[in-house]
Amino acid sequence: MGGLCNHALELTGPTGNLDSRVHRLDPRAKILGLITVTLVAVSAPLERWPAYVACAAVLVAYAIAAGVGPRALWRRLRVVLLLVLGVGVLVPFVRSGGARFEFGMLSVHQAGLEIFAAVAAKAIIGTTSAALLGATTTFPAVLRGLEALRVPRLLVLIAAFMYRYLFVIVEELARMRSALVSRGYRPRTALQAGAMGRVAGAMFLRTYGRGERVYLAMLARGYNGTMPQRVPLRLVGTDVAFVAGVALIVLTARLTTA
Repeated sequence: MGGLCNHALELTGPTGNLDSRVHRLDPRAKILGLITVTLVAVSAPLERWPAYVACAAVLVAYAIAAGVGPRALWRRLRVVLLLVLGVGVLVPFVRSGGARFEFGMLSVHQAGLEIFAAVAAKAIIGTTSAALLGATTTFPAVLRGLEALRVPRLLVLIAAFMYRYLFVIVEELARMRSALVSRGYRPRTALQAGAMGRVAGAMFLRTYGRGERVYLAMLARGYNGTMPQRVPLRLVGTDVAFVAGVALIVLTARLTTA
């Protein structure tokens, strides 16, 4: 189970050329730039497809500058992207309108194909933006950037504690599962699933108790609702130029294409 946790941490941590200028950008600049790309792609209708091309070009340039290869990027994209596209591929078969195309026993309409194309383009760009942010920024740095951007503190704290203790809870669940197996638990019918309900209840109580102990330990160490930061964030000219350049490229493509 420890290997699984390490693998999950590898997929959430930075990769590529860790000394690149992209990796060294202020997290606020990367968040704002990639959010701008995502919002432009999501707001653009299919008729303004050059906006999709501009967003994709920005993401490709970002990945190249950061040294993030296609294989590393695909490992982060595949779960979410395949799920979204798997659902979207059904749209052409249920949405009617426009020309009709026959494929043996199946038929699709032009309106459905256009909707699927728009959904696919937006899903790819949005998911890739999130994956590149994670590939070039540590999760604590993302949280610091969100806090500096005045995202509600409660949401930031929830995300921070979830990230810090999720793998601890997973390992605790793995130990409980191993205890069941060592005692001969081999469910073969639905009537034997009651043990899993008791495991879930015990897991909830253990998680609650651990959370209480962690909170008391933090209070004993002077916690006052904010995490101490050794080095303050500082925007420099490179960060501003990055955000301005990305916004100029994608907004120009969004507003000028017909």
